[in-house]
Amino acid sequence: MTTILFNKPFGVLSQFTDKGTEGSPRPTLSHYIDLPRVYPAGRLDRDSEGLMVLTSDGALQARIADPKYKAAKTYWVQVEGTITHDALQALATGVTLKDGPTRPAKALAIPEPKGLWQRDPPIRMRKTVPDSWLKLSIREGRNRQVRRMTAHVGFPTLRLIRAEIGAWSLDDLPVGTWRKVGD
Repeated sequence: MTTILFNKPFGVLSQFTDKGTEGSPRPTLSHYIDLPRVYPAGRLDRDSEGLMVLTSDGALQARIADPKYKAAKTYWVQVEGTITHDALQALATGVTLKDGPTRPAKALAIPEPKGLWQRDPPIRMRKTVPDSWLKLSIREGRNRQVRRMTAHVGFPTLRLIRAEIGAWSLDDLPVGTWRKVGD
């Protein structure tokens, strides 16, 4: 069994091939990982960054990706505006999105994470609008859920970085690199 942790850069598809475009292909996992028989355990949007687990173990893949196992996924979220106590409280109790209520989340205002890499391209900044960071842990994984949750409480997401999946974390893994775990 092989399991790796990968720090996915912004703009990279969380699959090994790009079947969605004609012409110039978008970057995929195959641009960074040349390891046979490992597959992503879950997805991370193209415009999100951070931790992905890839494995050759189908049971492990299911435990990470399937919401019935409720594996915690923790994100560092840069939002537009200064996050409020009320917004954090709403995220912590759960919000109702178009596809139904979310489960309660752990939500905490944090300073900008240390050792954060520069995003390419950089996020859009507005001189008259501040930004802030929060740490958000969820145990489900709907399509673009974190972005929709922060927008619902009035703080659109500018940058989204997955920092942890269960007991695994980015630690000091440089963007665009991977390492094996559990050998």
